Amino acid sequence: MASDKRKQSLYFPKDYLDEIQAESLRQDRSMSWLVQKAWELSRETIKQFPGHEDFMPGEADDEREK
Repeated sequence: MASDKRKQSLYFPKDYLDEIQAESLRQDRSMSWLVQKAWELSRETIKQFPGHEDFMPGEADDEREK
């Protein structure tokens, strides 16, 4: 697999970053590596999430049909 190294900024809450950093230190891996592996492991699950137009929390079924 060819490596396409494009720089991208991602923003996480501080507590997420603290956890990612602690885990990356524990595994002696970079934070980038850890996030990439997390995506690889979870991508199929995440693809099953509804899109933003599919469901809005608190919205009744009959309101979506209008």
